Amino acid sequence: MTDLLHRVRRIAVVGFSANPARTSHGVARFLQGRGHVIVPVNPGLAGQVHLGEVVHATLADVPGTVDMVDVFRQSDAVPGIVEEALARWPTLDVIWLQLGVRHDAAAAAARAQGVTVVQDRCPKIEYARLGLV
Repeated sequence: MTDLLHRVRRIAVVGFSANPARTSHGVARFLQGRGHVIVPVNPGLAGQVHLGEVVHATLADVPGTVDMVDVFRQSDAVPGIVEEALARWPTLDVIWLQLGVRHDAAAAAARAQGVTVVQDRCPKIEYARLGLV
């Protein structure tokens, strides 16, 4: 897990919230503070700037590549997000599903393409658990 957290640099945060009290905002801000580049994704905020980054409506709208897609959406949205992510970045390194988010079939499909999948965990918590903070 330590290697994973150190190797990813650019992270698309799907379900990013502009509200600083929301977990997706706090985790994105935390990851930025650890040197990661955050790419917020939320169709309702598209074009706005939050945490110094332009928010994109969909993963397809994100310019360039990302190393990780961090998902703050309900589990039933995961298959579509995984499909969109893999279509956009066939060599994607990591799909991370936040606490309470799990979809075994979508995870298996991503793993079959060589993607590392983390389910039902939070990178901010993992940083602390591993003593990386």
